[in-house]
Amino acid sequence: SFEKSFSSCVGFLKIHAPWEVLCREAEFMKLKMPTFKKYKVSHGSSIVEKVNMFVQKVTATLQPKVGENRDVILILSLQILCEEWASYSIFYKYQPIGLIRKYFGEKVGLYFAWLGVYTQMLIPAAIVGVIVFLYGCVTVEDNIPSMEVCDERNNITMCPICDRVCSYWKLVTACGTARASHLFDNAATVFFAIFMALWATMFMEHWKRRQMRLNYIWDLTSFEDAEVSHEENVKLTCRDRMPAYMTIIVMMICVTLAIVFGVVLYRVSIMTALHMSSTPSFRTNIRATVKTTAAIINLIIIIIMDEVYGAIARWLTIMEVPKTDKSFEERLIFKTFILKFANAFTPIVYLAFFRGRIIGRPGKYIYVMGSYRMEECAHAGCLMELCIQLCITMLGKQLIQNNLFEIGVPKLKKMLRQRKIDKKHQEELDKTLHRHEKDHFLGPFVGLNPEYMEMIIQFGMVTLFVASFPLAPLFALLNNIIEIRLDAKKFVTELRRPIAVRAKDIGIWYTLLRGLSKVAVIVNAFVISFTSDFIPRLVYQYMYSPDGTLHGFVNHTLSYFNVSHFQPGTEPTESMHLGYKVEVCRYKDYRDPPWSDTPYEFSRQFWAILAARLAFVIVFQNVVMLMSDFVDWLIPDIPKDISIQIHNERNLIVELFMKQEQGKKYRNTIGDPSPQPLRSPVTRSIPGPQYSSVTCSNRMERL
Repeated sequence: SFEKSFSSCVGFLKIHAPWEVLCREAEFMKLKMPTFKKYKVSHGSSIVEKVNMFVQKVTATLQPKVGENRDVILILSLQILCEEWASYSIFYKYQPIGLIRKYFGEKVGLYFAWLGVYTQMLIPAAIVGVIVFLYGCVTVEDNIPSMEVCDERNNITMCPICDRVCSYWKLVTACGTARASHLFDNAATVFFAIFMALWATMFMEHWKRRQMRLNYIWDLTSFEDAEVSHEENVKLTCRDRMPAYMTIIVMMICVTLAIVFGVVLYRVSIMTALHMSSTPSFRTNIRATVKTTAAIINLIIIIIMDEVYGAIARWLTIMEVPKTDKSFEERLIFKTFILKFANAFTPIVYLAFFRGRIIGRPGKYIYVMGSYRMEECAHAGCLMELCIQLCITMLGKQLIQNNLFEIGVPKLKKMLRQRKIDKKHQEELDKTLHRHEKDHFLGPFVGLNPEYMEMIIQFGMVTLFVASFPLAPLFALLNNIIEIRLDAKKFVTELRRPIAVRAKDIGIWYTLLRGLSKVAVIVNAFVISFTSDFIPRLVYQYMYSPDGTLHGFVNHTLSYFNVSHFQPGTEPTESMHLGYKVEVCRYKDYRDPPWSDTPYEFSRQFWAILAARLAFVIVFQNVVMLMSDFVDWLIPDIPKDISIQIHNERNLIVELFMKQEQGKKYRNTIGDPSPQPLRSPVTRSIPGPQYSSVTCSNRMERL
C-alpha cells in the first residue's frame, strides 16, 4: 500500500511478503533452520577448558547487557544498541556484535567485528611500543654517541647547512636533537620491528578465526554471493580501460612529485630566510621550526587531496563501466586506496629514504632550480624528522579528518536543514510524523568504504614505519576506542538505517591488509638499515672500534673538508662567526679527507657499511617473513570446536538422508506411499543459533 507523507515529493510504500514467498526466497538463499538434538563439543584438554572458564568469568563484566529473550531483543534492539553500544561511558565493554548484525545486517556486523578485533589486538602492540619508548628514555643518559655530541670538549666545527647566509656551527648545539633521536633509534627498535611484523600476522590469523566463528554462528558457511547485475552494459576490454588506468598512474606520479618538490622548496627557502633574519628569536631553533611547519603543511595537503582523490577515483571507476555492483565497489576501493595511500605516505617515504642522500658534499652540492641547495638531515639523521612527520600526520588525520569531520560535518548539515524549516512547522511535524517519516530527515548511508579506508591507512601508519615511531600503536588504540563509539552513535542516531546486506567476509580489504603487512617487513628493514644509525654503530663497534665500544663513533661518522675548496660565491659571509678562522670543517659522510690521494671520494668504511646495510635488509626480510609464515601455518584458520561442529552436522545430514531412504524402502515394502517427516534434529552446545541444512519447506513438520 502507498502512503503519502509530509512532502509531495516523498512517499512510503508498505510491502507485505506472504509466508510462501519468504520460504521460496529462503530456499534460494539456502537459509538453515534451528534444530534440537544436543551433543557436547570438547574445547580441548581439561586445562584448556578451565582456562576458558576463567577467562569468561574475568571478562563477564565487559560483556554488554543484551539479554536472552529473543522477542524482547528484536523489539527493543535500537534502544539496547543506544545503551550498550553507542555510548562513550561503556568504552571498555565488548560490542554486541550479534545484535548489530540483527539490526544492520551481516556486512555492517562484520565491519564492527573486525574493528573490535583490530582494536583489541592493538593493546599488546601499544604496551610493547610504550616499553620500547621508555627504554630509550631510561638509556639516553648512557648513550655514548649522544654523550659525545653533547661533550663541549670535543670542539667539533661543522660545515654550513646552507650557502652564504649560514655560517659554521658547533656540533654541541645539536645535543638536544641527538638525545631526542635516541628515544626512537636504539637497540630495542629492531626488536619492536620484528614484534610488529609477527603482530600483524597474528592479527590476520586471529581475524580469520573470528570471521569463521561468526560465519558459523550467523549461518554463512554455505553462503554464496549470487549477485545479480544491475547494469546491462557490455563488459569493456583491457584496451577500453587503458585510458583510465593511464590517467590514474600519470596523475598520481605528477601530483606526488609536485607535492614532494613543493615541500622541499619550502624547507630550503624558509631555512635560508630564517638564517638571513636579523631578529634573534627567528634564528633560534630554526630546524625545529622548519620541521614542524613543513609537517603541518603536509598534513593540510593530505586532508585536502584525500577528498580530491576520492572524487577522481569514483570518476575513473565510472569510466570503466563495471558490469556488477561488486566489481564496481572493488575497483573503486582499489583506486581510492592507491591514491590515498600515495597521498598519505609520499612525504614520509621522502623523509625516510631520499632526504639527505642526494645532496652531494661541501664544495660540490646538488642544486635544484639553479640556486636551491638540497636539504640535509640533522647530525643524528632523518629518523627524528620522520618521527615528527608520522606523529603530526597520524594525530592530525585522526583528530581532524576522522573524528572532527565525522562529528562536525553531520551536525553542521543537520543544523542547516533545521534552519530551513520554521520552528512552528518543525513542532507540528514532530507531533504528526511517524517514526519512519522522521528517520527520513537523517543523513543517507553512503557505505562502509570510508570507514574501512580510514582504518586501512591507520594500519599502514602503525606497521609500515613503526621502527621510527613506536608510539604509533598507542595513538591508534586511543583513536579506535573513540572511533568505535563514534561510529556506533552515528549509525544509531544520525544515519538512516542501511539495507541489510549478507556477506561472509570483509572482501578486498583483507587482501589490502595482508599486502600491507608483507610490505611493512621490507619497509622497516630499510628504515632500520638506511634511515637509522643502527648498522653504522654495529659496523664501527665490531670492525673499527679500538676497545669494542662506541667511544669515538661520532668522530668516525664525520669527514673533513678544506674550506678553501668552497665553490666561489657559496662560502659563508660571516666566516668569523665562531670567533676564530676556520680552515677545516666537518660534515656527516664517509669520504676520504682532502689530504688523501683520493680526496672527497667514498671511503672504504662507506662501502663496508653499505654492504652491511644490504645484508641486513636481506637477512631481516627473510627471517621475519619465515617467522610470519610459520605463525600463519601454526595457527589453524578454523577454530577446533567449529570444525568439529561442522563435521558433526555433516554426519547428521547423512544420517537424516539414510533414514529417509530406509523409510522409503519400508513404505514400498508395505505398500504405504505417504511420506513421513524427518525427526532427527540436532542442537549445538556452543552459544548462538543452531542450524542444519533442513530448510523452510520442512519447518511445519519439525515444529
